[in-house]
Amino acid sequence: MRGNYSVFLASVLVVALMLPAAAQEPAGMLLSSTAFTEGATVPNAYTCTGEDKSPPLVWTGVPAKAKSLAIIVKDPDAPGGTFIHWVLYNLPIKGSGLSESVPQTSSGPEGALQGINGFGKFGYGGPCPPQGTLHHYHFVLYALDRTLELGPRTTAAEVESAAAGHVLATAELTGTFQR
Repeated sequence: MRGNYSVFLASVLVVALMLPAAAQEPAGMLLSSTAFTEGATVPNAYTCTGEDKSPPLVWTGVPAKAKSLAIIVKDPDAPGGTFIHWVLYNLPIKGSGLSESVPQTSSGPEGALQGINGFGKFGYGGPCPPQGTLHHYHFVLYALDRTLELGPRTTAAEVESAAAGHVLATAELTGTFQR
């Protein structure tokens, strides 16, 4: 009996390897921007020294079971600990990205909501490190199996807490900036 089971498992493996790439699991969720690439400098227009507008973002590979998306932008290099630059949640999954310049209000695109960033404001607040220091900005996209029931003036910590146990996939894009 044991030998038959091993033959069965080997057969399943061979069949799985022979399936076309489209029939196999997707590579995962990816996050990118047309404004900068992974590890590159965030352009001045998307920082406090420029127009301070949110950069365009593009994503692929959102799991079919996802009900909403969230984006949190963090700067772990900040002198006082991780600084939050953007909290956006309950973003519908029907799209494949965001155009630049999401308004800095409590409501986001397509019914999404924006929380409070480290500057104490709604929406995106661009990179603004102390003079002469290079910082890394982590744009993290979360695919969630539900929408989040959160009140006004929501923080990144509250979004992360409410999302715990409901994250289907994450993707990250990191940019740098120095003044």
